[in-house]
Formats: sequence, C-alpha cells, structure tokens
Amino acid sequence: MKTRSRTSLCVVVAALGFGGAALVRAEDWPRFRGPNGAGVADGQPLPGELQPAKNAIWKRAVPPGFSSPVVFADRIYLTGFEGEKLLTLCLRRADGSEIWRREAPRSRRETLDDRNGPASPSPAADARGVVVFFADYGLVAYDHDGGERWRAPLGPFVNVYGMGASPILAENVVVLVCDQGVGSFIAAFDAATGRERWRTPRPEAVSGHSTPIVHGRASPSGALEVLAPGSFRLGAYDPGTGELLWWADGLPSEMKSGPLLSDDAVYVVGYSSPANEPGKQVRLPDYDAWKAERDRDGDGRITKAEADDTTREMFQFVDLDADGAISAEEWRKNQASALAENGLLAFRPGAKGPAGEGALLWKHQRSVPQLPTPVIYRGIVYMVNDGGILTTLDARTGAVHKQGRLREAIDRYYASPVAGDGKVYLASRTGLVSVLQAGPDQEVLSVTDLEEEIAATPALADGRVYLRTKGTLYCFGVPAVTGP
Repeated sequence: MKTRSRTSLCVVVAALGFGGAALVRAEDWPRFRGPNGAGVADGQPLPGELQPAKNAIWKRAVPPGFSSPVVFADRIYLTGFEGEKLLTLCLRRADGSEIWRREAPRSRRETLDDRNGPASPSPAADARGVVVFFADYGLVAYDHDGGERWRAPLGPFVNVYGMGASPILAENVVVLVCDQGVGSFIAAFDAATGRERWRTPRPEAVSGHSTPIVHGRASPSGALEVLAPGSFRLGAYDPGTGELLWWADGLPSEMKSGPLLSDDAVYVVGYSSPANEPGKQVRLPDYDAWKAERDRDGDGRITKAEADDTTREMFQFVDLDADGAISAEEWRKNQASALAENGLLAFRPGAKGPAGEGALLWKHQRSVPQLPTPVIYRGIVYMVNDGGILTTLDARTGAVHKQGRLREAIDRYYASPVAGDGKVYLASRTGLVSVLQAGPDQEVLSVTDLEEEIAATPALADGRVYLRTKGTLYCFGVPAVTGP
C-alpha cells in the first residue's frame, strides 16, 4: 500500500508540471503509456477480456501507424500515414467518429528498420492541444479543433532504426529526446510558441527510442526533473534550463524501453543484443592496432570490405555516421557497446552529479526486453520481452516471483503492458491480447485473437481500453448489466 500511494503521488506531482490548467485527470491518458508514462490507470472497472463481439463499445478503421492512442477530455489523438501523407487524427471519444485530420509537412524520407514506421512516436496532449513528432519533418502542434498552433522543423536524423521516442510535456515545454548515431541531444520547445528553449548534447548516446518521464523532486530552477535513459547512462535534466543534474551509469548501448518510477526508485531496462548477455562480452582491440591490421589500402580508413567478419556483419551499427568507414570515435563506442550488459536496473535518484555507487538498488538480467517497457503495479514489476517471456518481480527487491511464456499467447511482443483495476493487459505482435489477474502468479483471465498486427501500446481511460491494431482502433469496456 505504501508503494502504491507514493507512486500515485509522483504521478500527481508530475501532472501539476504539465503547465497551467492542463492537469492530468483520472480519465485522461495524455501521452505514451499514460500519466507520466506509468502505464497504470486505476479507479474505474475495466474489462476482463477484449472480445469485439462481446464488449467492444465501438471500433473504427484508422490509417496504419505504430503510434499509441492518447486520450484527453472528449478526444482521442493518434498519428498515421497514407501513402506519402503524414497524418494526425482526432477522434471523438464517445463513438470513435473522426473530428478532424491534418497532414504534416514531409521534407524527406528517413531510412527505417522493418519494425519501425513513419508514424511511430505517440502524441502528447494537454489543455492547449496536441503535439506530434514525425521524424520526416519535426514537431507540429495543433489546438483541439485542429488549428495549427506552431511547427518546429528538426533533423535530418541518422538512426539505423529510424526515430521512435515520443514528445512529452513538462512544465511549459515540450521535451523531445533525439538519440541517433551522431549528434544526439535532448531539447525543449516552448509549449505555447514552439520556440526552442534549450538543447543539451548527449555525446555518448547512439540509436535509441526511450521516451522520458518526469520526477517530482524539484530541480535547482524550481522545476521538475526529466529522466531520460540513453546509451550507457540515465540522465536527469532540468526542464527549465536543460542542465544535466545527475546521472547513473551502467546501461547498455541501445535504450528503447522507457523509464519507470515507484516509491523512491527509478527503473530502467535496456537490451542491445545476445552478445550483451552477462558473461558473453568481448573486449575489442585498440583502434590503432585494429586499423593497422585492417587498413589494406593504407588510406587511414576502415571500410566494410576491410573489416573483420564480426564487424562487417554489424557494420551499420558501428558506422554511426553512415559515411562508409569506421572512425576512432565510432570504434571507441563499439568497444563500450561490446562490454555493456543487458538488464533491468533499479536506481535511487541522485541529487547533483553522478548518483554514486550506492545508487544501484538491484539488477535483473534474464529475459529482459528490447522494445516493451515494463509496468509496475501494486508493488510488482511486469516485464515481457520481445520473445514473449513474462517475468514478475518484486519492485522493492528485484526478487523474481515467476518467469515463463504466456499461456495461449506465445508470440513476439512490441507493445508495452499496461495495468488497472487489478488487471494487466498485454498485446502481441500478431494480435493476441491477454488479460491477467494482477499478482505474482501470472494468472490468465482471457486471451483474444484480434487477427491483426499490434505494435501500439493500449490506452486505459475512464473504464475503457483503447487498442490500436494495424488498421483498427477499438474501444472496449465492461458490458452493461441488463435486467432479467
């Protein structure tokens, strides 16, 4: 009970930082993974199964896109694409009918991994309207009636996967993390005008998709902290100035899952590759020695053809600026990446500077996810990896309660689990949706096959589950009780 109440306090404090009257209400799910990215919505009954024929309140065809729906007041926002068009959609919460759609500029075409798309980052909404991010253009803000408020071009980006982090609102700024091969940064934009307030480099960060959260402890400027995981490091930034306040090291090189808060800890999970499992790390040779052995034409460059077999196979991940050759700095980061370990880590937040050796509370390193962000609910961490292995852990100690594949839902998982009303919801890549009874034993209440791909994380708001498949947005609820 203590953990639940303190977690709720963090979310409420964070909500107060969203600017002016834009408080996060219990019936809202205003950003990726809901209030402060927690993935939790309690207070209303939620359905124990997601069966279209039984308890779908409505369903609507929507354009394809990997972004997750967000809910604010009487509206639902999501992004998508149709051909070359980058779209923002506003739907009516009551029945899913479309209120408006707007097309964003598209000045280029980013190179994308097969698991990514041109509309992957989720919107962020508050009382002023909604903000969306498309990697092929930048940020665009609309009011709730669809009028464009401002736009902020960004990029181009150099990310082997394509960009994936979603914008968030903190204080009176829109915060966006842009981790990429070279030139990574975190930046803040005035929520009213779109003017860039600050930009802080993240020199160690390479490709990543982790969406930040806010921490309720005041920063030196009197604002909240923005917690943003990146390669090798969790950073805490002042949203008013962009100053790096404190940091904790020990993360792997690729960070895609988001951070979490519970009690007095921040949780971060990262997975780079099978070679980063504990005990499998390889110490790579120094760059000068490696170059002397491999630079056959003596031009001072190591191309893909000159690289060793392992490096050649992973060349796109080592050649961070995609110029066709590996520099000394790129090799240094490759060396660090090779030595990093996958894991779920729980840290004690710092005050100023490095968090210190005592900051790491516990670490778990078996079957951790690359993409799905865990959810912490009623003192338990629910973590599903990309291969469908679900682990339940004690949030305070990291002790494992149970680990295994979901019954009747063995599949790949991209979407993140969410929880509320004593239930945990998980959606697989091919469309298997599981509802679990909250608790350490992973008791399955129902499994439904929606027979369509799912990459978006469900939204929970006011007793409804909003679930996006490849071509449909569903609204599920508790069936109405009828008389005899």
